[in-house]
Amino acid sequence: MFNQHKIYRVLRLITLLQNKPSKSVRFMANLLDCTERTAYRYIDLLKQLGFEVQKDEHSKFYIVSENADIDEGFTTEEANFLIEMTKTAGKENILKDAVLKKIYLKSEVSQQGNLLFKAHLSKLVEKINKSIAVNKKVVLKHYHSVNSNKISDRIVEPIQFTENYSAICAFEVASKQNKYFNLERIIDVEVLEEPQEYQEQHQVEKTDVFGFTERNGEKFEVELQLSLRAFILFKEANAGLEKYITKIENSDLYLLKVNVNNPKPITSLIKGFKEELEIKGSKAFMAYLKAEKSFKI
Repeated sequence: MFNQHKIYRVLRLITLLQNKPSKSVRFMANLLDCTERTAYRYIDLLKQLGFEVQKDEHSKFYIVSENADIDEGFTTEEANFLIEMTKTAGKENILKDAVLKKIYLKSEVSQQGNLLFKAHLSKLVEKINKSIAVNKKVVLKHYHSVNSNKISDRIVEPIQFTENYSAICAFEVASKQNKYFNLERIIDVEVLEEPQEYQEQHQVEKTDVFGFTERNGEKFEVELQLSLRAFILFKEANAGLEKYITKIENSDLYLLKVNVNNPKPITSLIKGFKEELEIKGSKAFMAYLKAEKSFKI
């Protein structure tokens, strides 16, 4: 039987890997406050329980979402009862792990894992809001940069959150640049006593649906034809995409049309669901995909 701390880590890891983007082992170890070796053991445990844990092209891990196929669930009490009954079947019962996985996915236990993750993000928002109110600098602890693939502390002057509170626009002291920092990649926030000193350089740049600002005037027009499953999974991966998706009349298909400043996030989504969609354009985006060595169209 798992102890309480181990259950917390497993729930948090499941929730973490079900949320985009994919996570490195180092990032998971930092977030779960454990060694990288222990993080690998938790990944192996998830695989043993039947979760489809996969690596992307950068050797980062994610769980293939199956929530779209889940309709009606169990209460926590019902799930715990079924779990105990299932465990009595013995280690050699090949159905046990599959049943345990389905109980988890169809129960309130899964929702509790999401609540733990959301509670962590809420604390970060609260601390950053406090720093904005009193014009103080903050340290974004162990921030995981997708561009550099490094984890480091960032001293910043927070400016404002994005509309959906998924990122914070802030002036980074070291680089003297205004940047967007994804909340899911922040381990913790420390509010400093130092007052903000670069407010005249603060600037909020307009971002695309993935939180990326425009660089060198370059934009990519993306047009995808989605199946119903892809439509659901795209919404789960990024709720902001829904307003750019329309249903195609007299069919079960959907059309996504959106402009992005950075084509990498949408390309990662396409790679995960290539069998569930058709790429329509544009020329610039198609040229980018053809140039991707790890991507075939």
